[in-house]
Amino acid sequence: MNGEPDSPEDRLRRFATIWSRAIFPVTATSLTRAEFEKELLPLARRLRDALGERALDAPAAQSVGAALIGVHCTDPEALSRTLDVVDAYLVLYCRDDEDRREEELRARCARLQHAVAAGFARALRERTLAEQEAISRAALSARSAVAEALHASEARFRAVFHGAAIGIGIADLEGTVLEANDALVRMFGGAENLVRGRNVVEWTHPDDAPHVWRLYEELVRGEREHYRVEKAFCRPDGTALWTNLTVSLLRDAEGAPQYQLALMEDTTERRLLNLRLRYEATHDALTGLPNRTLFFERLEKALAAGDGMRFGLCYLDLDGFKTINDSLGHAAGDRLLVEVADRLQACATAAGEMVARLGGDEFVALTTGRDTAAEVDDLAGRIMHALAAPIRIDGRELTVRGSIGIVEGPAAGERSPAEVLRSADITMYRAKSAGGNRFELADPEADARAITRHGLTTALPAALERGEFFIEYQPLVHLGDGSVRGAEALVRWLHPQHGVLGPDQFIPLAEDTGLIVPLGRWVLEESVRQARTWQARTPDGADAGPLRVNVNLSPCQLTHPGLVSDTVDILERLGLAPGALCLEVTESALIGADDDLLKPLRRLAEMGVDIALDDFGTGYSNLANLRRLPVSVLKLDRSFTQGMQRFPADPVDLKIVEGIVALAHSLDLAVTVEGVETGAQAEQLRDLGCDTAQGWYYARPGPPDRLHELALADATG
Repeated sequence: MNGEPDSPEDRLRRFATIWSRAIFPVTATSLTRAEFEKELLPLARRLRDALGERALDAPAAQSVGAALIGVHCTDPEALSRTLDVVDAYLVLYCRDDEDRREEELRARCARLQHAVAAGFARALRERTLAEQEAISRAALSARSAVAEALHASEARFRAVFHGAAIGIGIADLEGTVLEANDALVRMFGGAENLVRGRNVVEWTHPDDAPHVWRLYEELVRGEREHYRVEKAFCRPDGTALWTNLTVSLLRDAEGAPQYQLALMEDTTERRLLNLRLRYEATHDALTGLPNRTLFFERLEKALAAGDGMRFGLCYLDLDGFKTINDSLGHAAGDRLLVEVADRLQACATAAGEMVARLGGDEFVALTTGRDTAAEVDDLAGRIMHALAAPIRIDGRELTVRGSIGIVEGPAAGERSPAEVLRSADITMYRAKSAGGNRFELADPEADARAITRHGLTTALPAALERGEFFIEYQPLVHLGDGSVRGAEALVRWLHPQHGVLGPDQFIPLAEDTGLIVPLGRWVLEESVRQARTWQARTPDGADAGPLRVNVNLSPCQLTHPGLVSDTVDILERLGLAPGALCLEVTESALIGADDDLLKPLRRLAEMGVDIALDDFGTGYSNLANLRRLPVSVLKLDRSFTQGMQRFPADPVDLKIVEGIVALAHSLDLAVTVEGVETGAQAEQLRDLGCDTAQGWYYARPGPPDRLHELALADATG
């Protein structure tokens, strides 16, 4: 057997036993250790429950610290031993979820320790203040009762005076200490001659606040009755004694100042604990570097320096760190981060320089001074040089690369710390996108573009819900008779701040975020609904009118499993024949396409939906592949028509278009040309055998009603 309890309750009792054995020797209680253990058991249960909660239950842990005071564990050693027991045994005996990671439970345990310490300190302070008030009342009562019962009051006062847990001293108005109780003597090393007979002025400390001795002078002059301050004293052994000091003025029967009464609470252990907690709150647990909190404090201070001061900031992200984590494990990744942190720390040793870890594999280095433009470049160079040497982890030499974004400028600028860090972050990603292992300087224009792009990306989902998108239609004209045969649907975004945005400004963002699928489904449904409306409004017997609507499909939509079912559902629900819909797919999306990718398009083509190969001529596909693609229309890119704007037209362009048209017609494919801007272009394309065309020569993209009017004009003209 391994000796561990079998059930959670048994493990909890074992934890309580270890806890009671640790703190019972330093607890002032009349209970036996077994009885004391029963008092700790519900507190242990509270800690176990707090450890298992998904969100930190700080009040529960604080109540445990306060409860220790309630069971007379007032010695600071009891708190220290409690924190040691919680740190060593709470996760071991009280974890109730084996699926949670050890690191997460350890982090939760550390935060519970902080909460227990905070609750202990608060309860101890409240108890001490209550004792102070009781002692103060007793002292005053003893003084006022001297005339009535001198011997009785003297006995009561001495009992309180010498038995108090806090230090008490009485001095005359010149500052000479007349009386000191045992607790005060112990605070100063245990020798009575170190306290009694000394003058309080001798206890001046370098860390005294400026107002401490001003308050003292006012009190001895009778201008105030009492004051309370935090004050440090020097012990004979050279260590510092930190106290909460309360000094009251004692007056005689006529009201004249006579004595000073000092109540002194030793807060040294609490102060050290607070310093430890402050350090842990402002430093990274893994690397020991300052964390995001402390870095922002330093950056905010640097930005407020003014008076000709400047700052330089390097934002570092390791290239390919995720690959190391995935291949070697997180433990190896952590050791790598520790080594990187050590190297970065060695790079920032000059005055005004610091290095911090923001989280993950992201670090920052800050330099301040009057010539940071040169210093920050030199700092970035040192960092890149420090990372160049391989790092050995688990017997492997790992090459570490990093991308750095640099921001440098005057301290008295208008930018906040968050804005400076955002600019450095954007610049770092610009360096990473340029291949990594380099540093880049911040560019305000590039920052503005990245911020705008990010803003559009985050606004996309809500824009679709709020109906900010609309569709314009550009007519497809038959080159033979000039009639309108269809229209291409072009989506636009009416942005509240930026106005109307074209698809080139937001379609790539929608593809990156995956929103292109619901957006594309909305465009398809709206376009089919509009085509059905056009057909319903076409006069009986009219042959013209936009009988077909062309809708663009992105590469993401091609691979979406719901493409065919969504298209069928929309056509059937809105009552549009499949032959009135043409789906446009870019040539680049179909280069090297396998049968799985082409299968949905083939199913749609078999239903009667036309498939157009858009931007034909911009890719590098083999023309022989046209035979296996389920397309019925080729859309020539506008680059073919640009050469026709000159007179005479480029004969090479004419030959290329003529050859493509002949090839397409031999494969029973119709040819549509984009970008027609002049009548001469339209005539040449008609002579070359092209079937339909679109461009500004016919009409710019516009609202659906205008396209319907063009169709009616063709039908009645």
